[in-house]
Amino acid sequence: MTKGGHTVRSLVGEIPVRLQLAGGWIDQPFVSKHHPKPPGSMVVVQIEPNFLPFERSGLAGSTRVIAARIWNGRIPDRPLPELVRELYAAENEGTADPSGSQDMIGIIYPGVNRLDYDYRVEGGVFPSHIESCNDAGIVRWLEQVLYILPVNPRPAGYSPLGVKNFDPEWVAQLGLAGWSCFDAIRQRDVEALGASFNLNMRCWEVLLPHVVRHPLITIDLMEVLQAYQHDYPGAMYSGCGGGYLIVASQKPVPGAFHVNVRTAPQ
Repeated sequence: MTKGGHTVRSLVGEIPVRLQLAGGWIDQPFVSKHHPKPPGSMVVVQIEPNFLPFERSGLAGSTRVIAARIWNGRIPDRPLPELVRELYAAENEGTADPSGSQDMIGIIYPGVNRLDYDYRVEGGVFPSHIESCNDAGIVRWLEQVLYILPVNPRPAGYSPLGVKNFDPEWVAQLGLAGWSCFDAIRQRDVEALGASFNLNMRCWEVLLPHVVRHPLITIDLMEVLQAYQHDYPGAMYSGCGGGYLIVASQKPVPGAFHVNVRTAPQ
């Protein structure tokens, strides 16, 4: 019997995957406008599409689908900010609740990127500044200390926006989590990296409680999270409603896998 003609890469496609680290939600203007001393930061990492992700898992899957459609499966060789705006417009055309621009930036910008959002700049839709790291040594270190553990896709019909508590002090802490995350990566400090993950999750739990607790979510996400935070330097979810657990650790995490960061050509 001959095997089928598909490979993993042919199923997943060539468009990179976006991995969100600490600070997520600060890219949404309805959050960043509450920051008392902007900007607030978050971190996105462009990773190789060498595994088949869950749908509805916080890896910008819908953005990847649209990018593949409008660009015939490959990111064009054009200025990155131009591509971000083009993809943002394509995904959010006629949408009442637009996706944040970090989804597009994480797919388009290679390496590890800190995105600084300031509501006073373009209404907080796009970052006021992007700080990128494509250093080979730092990236290899990050690949070794990030463990990705499949948990649970967010359920159909679920929304994280049912309860909003945009306390400015907690919005500031969210933006600090992103800043601290990027600094920890540059310093190759796994303890500080884990601490930024843990701070991120405390902020999510306060600002948007339905991110981790919702009637449609059938597993206790916080119980799982706290167990891994207890045993390792830190852990956070890849997105709303679960998806993947991202664990910062120098020791192996059973059942988890590493990702490969895609960097800019040197």
